[in-house]
Amino acid sequence: MAYTDIDDPTEYFGTTLYTGNETVRAITFDGNSDLDVDWIWLKSRSSSGNHHVYDTVRGTQKHLRINLTNAEGTNGGTDGVTAFGSNGFTVGANTGSNQSGVTFVGWGWKAGTSFTNDASGTGIGTIDSTGSVNTDAGFAIISYTATGSAETIAHGLGTTPGLIITKRRNGADSWFVWNKTFSATQYLSMDTTNAVGSASTVFGTLPTSTVYSTGGGGGTGTNGGTYISYLFAEKQGYSKFGSYTGNGNADGTFVYTGFKPAFTLIKRTDSTTGGSWILFDNKRGANVINPVDVVLAASNNATESDWGTTYDCDYLSNGFKWRHDGSSGYVNVSGANYTFYAFAENPFVTSTGVPATAR
Repeated sequence: MAYTDIDDPTEYFGTTLYTGNETVRAITFDGNSDLDVDWIWLKSRSSSGNHHVYDTVRGTQKHLRINLTNAEGTNGGTDGVTAFGSNGFTVGANTGSNQSGVTFVGWGWKAGTSFTNDASGTGIGTIDSTGSVNTDAGFAIISYTATGSAETIAHGLGTTPGLIITKRRNGADSWFVWNKTFSATQYLSMDTTNAVGSASTVFGTLPTSTVYSTGGGGGTGTNGGTYISYLFAEKQGYSKFGSYTGNGNADGTFVYTGFKPAFTLIKRTDSTTGGSWILFDNKRGANVINPVDVVLAASNNATESDWGTTYDCDYLSNGFKWRHDGSSGYVNVSGANYTFYAFAENPFVTSTGVPATAR
């Protein structure tokens, strides 16, 4: 029996913490393997500030902000992420990524293999796409230019993605999110607290093992719009995307992932009440054992918050579990629907039979 596709998740995903000093410096990950990172998501913890993301496809110093609709910006001088390294990245002197005395968190994912698809030559998709793909980890960063019509776009993963995040670069628009629990027309917006919306003009049709779609409308398909997409395919023991229903109890809902989580992103989908995108990880906070209770919200620029005993979460060897009722709506309201996106610290059992333990 194959327990996992990936024995060491730190080869493909990592979290790093640092304190800013406003000088150019290298930031490294501390996993078991070097993390040759291709997508970096940065957020200040002790001070309010936007969520900045950088990737190797768009290039250094080109940032997008997950909590805003703004078009892509370019840092000047030595600001922003100035280099992608073999086990981390380099930040410049700007306050958004390295303000003196401010604590920061960085999450990183590895893609790494250059990808180019000429749709007219390969017959895969209807418009050209380029990017960086890692089929082992199930992660692709894809760039395309839209035509204003419904199109299909090659992604290179070789398997059907379970999560798609798309953002326009050359104009203001939301971050549109689709996951495998949605229909072809459903979507979420990462920069808002909105419940699930539905429009055939956003993602259009369901993705396949070779292509994903734009419906030809605003957000993913504006004529002449340049776009970046981050696509993930589930890998056993490493990544899991799904949904759950809250139970409203202090003995809260258990969500199976098949691994000990390192990162979880949670979103209520049926209401704007408690609709923020709630982000936990295994590095922030004083607890080296459970609970996990230090929160950032991807949909706003607020400082990190310690939820204390209000919404404690346990990271277990095979999933995560809420300890409290989450009455405000964020994580565990009785009968409420939630979507989750999780990446592993350790698989539940390695390919050689070594089991994981709870946090």
